[in-house]
Amino acid sequence: MTIDWLAFLTVVVGSLVSACLLVALFSIGLRLNDGTAGWRRPVSVALFVVCAAVVVFGIYLIVPFLHP
Repeated sequence: MTIDWLAFLTVVVGSLVSACLLVALFSIGLRLNDGTAGWRRPVSVALFVVCAAVVVFGIYLIVPFLHP
């Protein structure tokens, strides 16, 4: 049994990029939620929705029952 190092590297890079993206989007959403301008709140909520979508997509990829 051999290890497919290219597939392993793909998973590591994909996990690292998605984790960094998720943390960055969430922190920007928190930062924008802190202002008085009218445009900041909807943008903050949109970023939180994107974070939730990324999490749901990750769960979809992990759980094999969800995709035949």
